[in-house]
Amino acid sequence: MRRRVSFVIVAAAATMVICLTVFCFPPLVVAQSRTTAIPGVNFAVSAPLPDNLRSFIGKDVYIHLRSGKTFQGFVKLVGDNWVHLEKIAGKEFFDALIRIEDISAIEVKFRDYK
Repeated sequence: MRRRVSFVIVAAAATMVICLTVFCFPPLVVAQSRTTAIPGVNFAVSAPLPDNLRSFIGKDVYIHLRSGKTFQGFVKLVGDNWVHLEKIAGKEFFDALIRIEDISAIEVKFRDYK
C-alpha cells in the first residue's frame, strides 16, 4: 500500500512539472528568443569566395579549412589567393594568412537578439 501511495505522489509531481513546462515556460522562451537580421550581412551565392570574403572585411568570421582546422578572427584584407585574418580567437595578438584554395566554408553571424 505504501509503495502505491508514493508512486501516486511521484506521478502527480511529474505531471505538475510537465504541465508547468508545457504551458508556462514556452511563452517566456519565445519572448526571449526574438532575433533580428543584422543589416548588410549576406552571402552572394553566385559570387566567388574571395568576393564573399571581401564583403566581410572588418567583421568577425569563422573560416573552416579542408584540413579540418577552424580559425575565428576579423577579416582584414582579401587578395586573389590569400585572406588576412586578424585578432585570431585564443591568440588575440596573432594574425593568419590563409590560402583561399584551402577554405572549405565560412561562418558569419547573421542574426542578433533584440
